[in-house]
Amino acid sequence: MLATIGKFFADKFRRLLPDSFIFAILLTFLAAIMAFMFVDAKPFGIVQAWYKGFWILLAFAMQMVLILVTGYAIAISPPAEKFLDWLSTKVKTPVAVYGVVTFMGCVFSLISWGWIVLTAVLGRELSRRVKGVDYRLLAACVYTAFLPWHGGLSGSIPLVLNTPDNFLIKAKVLSETIPTTLTLLSPMNIACSLGLLIVLPALMIMMRPSEQHVVSLDDMVDEEHKAVKPMSVAEEADSLKLPDKNISDLLNNSLVIQVIICLMGLWFLFDHFYSKGFDINLNVMNFLFIIVGMICHKTPFRYVIAMKRACSNVSGIVLQFPFYAGIMGIMIYTGLGKAIAAWIAGFATVGSFPFIAFLIGGFVNIFVPSGGGEWAVVGQPILEAARTLGATMPADQLTAFFARVSMAVAYGDAWTNMIQPFWTLAFFPVIAAGTKMQARDIMGYTFVSLIASFFIFAICVTWVPV
Repeated sequence: MLATIGKFFADKFRRLLPDSFIFAILLTFLAAIMAFMFVDAKPFGIVQAWYKGFWILLAFAMQMVLILVTGYAIAISPPAEKFLDWLSTKVKTPVAVYGVVTFMGCVFSLISWGWIVLTAVLGRELSRRVKGVDYRLLAACVYTAFLPWHGGLSGSIPLVLNTPDNFLIKAKVLSETIPTTLTLLSPMNIACSLGLLIVLPALMIMMRPSEQHVVSLDDMVDEEHKAVKPMSVAEEADSLKLPDKNISDLLNNSLVIQVIICLMGLWFLFDHFYSKGFDINLNVMNFLFIIVGMICHKTPFRYVIAMKRACSNVSGIVLQFPFYAGIMGIMIYTGLGKAIAAWIAGFATVGSFPFIAFLIGGFVNIFVPSGGGEWAVVGQPILEAARTLGATMPADQLTAFFARVSMAVAYGDAWTNMIQPFWTLAFFPVIAAGTKMQARDIMGYTFVSLIASFFIFAICVTWVPV
């Protein structure tokens, strides 16, 4: 039954969904039209807001590039290959591949959203080693496994709430930080995360196509990529050495240099986590990936080669981030984002508002597919509405209400990623490298994931206690 449903939506989305860049342009037009109609923004004012926003994600875009390339560099290292060799002895059927990739991907996402890259590498390698895996469904497993991220350790909204002097405190919407015990460690979030960990792997397994409809990795790879097996990183490094001993090769391939710089990095990371607990952000994650990658590749030159390979497919991020930042600019600088949040919140009661906040998070995420960026747009009006609705609550109950509503927005942000192809930019350079795969090939399957996860999110934000 689910296999038929998955195939139906996969075929429909393949015909309807354009390239992710075209999708970004169409969303730009829609945001501009909405700003003109609903907040009385002037046409050139909208263009100015678009341009002003165009550059506000440059630092984030660079962090995304680093997440991608450093994660990929680790994934093509000898230790990662040994782990995959071991795992492939345990995972021997397509059913196991779908389940393991989705489950491990959910675990990775709960640690860090940037680890979607590692999920993609795991999926690609297992598809090479296990026959009969449908590669389009496998890529959908990778993206589906991204659903729990905002309830994990890198969830931007709960981390912002727990940051001293955050923008909501400065705006006097909050009087103090909201601890992670009320967000990430709450019964609501634990129940939601466990629900996704259990349901999503089973869902992807049940959507597997029959044998005659399987499209494998080999079916999707271009012929020129089939013809030549690339050298390993170590083999390429050895091939570039000069025939006689020389200083440059000694330095390029020096284990001592690599060990010293890695020890410096590990010293910093140990001190950081020892003194601040599990305080992780994009900068810490990227630094950790760099150090771990250098350790895995043993010598500086091997790591250089790995990074060159990893950097070969970041064009999507470089091109599309400014356009989504432009949409974010329209939402922020015309007041459209606040207007949407305030309008929807006007229908709310204390009991219904968490669910409404979830829908707001999902809707705005389509236009601003960045958790931190979306919270900058709707965070203040959402919590101001929550304060009004909870005016008679005791202080501790009001804080818990703020936490519930904020996590509802976070879940909404993660939820509609399943129909918003933006985050395919983070893992398609790995999963689709050398193939004809496009985002439209997987979005039908992830649409089914969107429907299934809706019930988990809706039940948790409405009834499970904080």
